[in-house]
Amino acid sequence: MEYRAFMCVVCGWIYEEEKGAPEAGIEPGTRWEDIPESFTCPECGAGKEDFEMIEI
Repeated sequence: MEYRAFMCVVCGWIYEEEKGAPEAGIEPGTRWEDIPESFTCPECGAGKEDFEMIEI
């Protein structure tokens, strides 16, 4: 299964499943659907609903 990436539409910060977001307490390899709905962008504070899947 391939890893995906999701971009914050507010500030452009990118979450890559393969890398995770250790600064936000999310381990590498964590799938987007496994991230809690309460997740917010580490850069701007936008909610999970403000992210879109992108091609990298």
